[in-house]
Amino acid sequence: MGSSNDNKWSDTAMLVIDMQKEFVDPAMNSLTFLAGGEVILPAVTQAVKLARERSIFVVWVVREHDPAGRDVELFRRRFYSGGKGPAMEGSKGAEMADGLAIKEEDYKLVKTRFSSFFATNLDSVLKTSGIKNLVVVGVQTPNCVRQTVFDAVALDYEKVTVIVDATAAANPEIHLANIRDMKNIGVETPTLEGWSGSV
Repeated sequence: MGSSNDNKWSDTAMLVIDMQKEFVDPAMNSLTFLAGGEVILPAVTQAVKLARERSIFVVWVVREHDPAGRDVELFRRRFYSGGKGPAMEGSKGAEMADGLAIKEEDYKLVKTRFSSFFATNLDSVLKTSGIKNLVVVGVQTPNCVRQTVFDAVALDYEKVTVIVDATAAANPEIHLANIRDMKNIGVETPTLEGWSGSV
């Protein structure tokens, strides 16, 4: 890898949001399963591979909840009882989807709300690592992706990119409407192929 490539991407991080079995693996039979998440898994896997080739700092943003649901949004607490609920810490559902793996040089961030920045140390980790630009992949577009992106813009990250075909929502209409909203606030929205071709 050439030094010019290293320099170009050294201030960029990739946020991989909620690509956990609970949300993208139909075998889990989870009420939080998102079919679009299963569809984008190959694109997310490829985006992470490319990020690593470019020496981009990869941050895995995940949900890992208390078995009693004490740390989830109020509207979700009804899904937690008897020590069972979506994406509980240590559960199979909280594991990364097949084909995705957190490596030693990556960073894992646990969030309990839609935004990756809300009540977490993400902004501090990124800024002390010299990060000015973000690339976002994962699920789902109107919730965790959108909230994270809007917060990133509010926090003055210089360039925020959402890879259109490596993010997903409940249906294409919702996905594209949210992509349009993010584009309207200055977010770049390339396809994976388009982002792959940027050098």
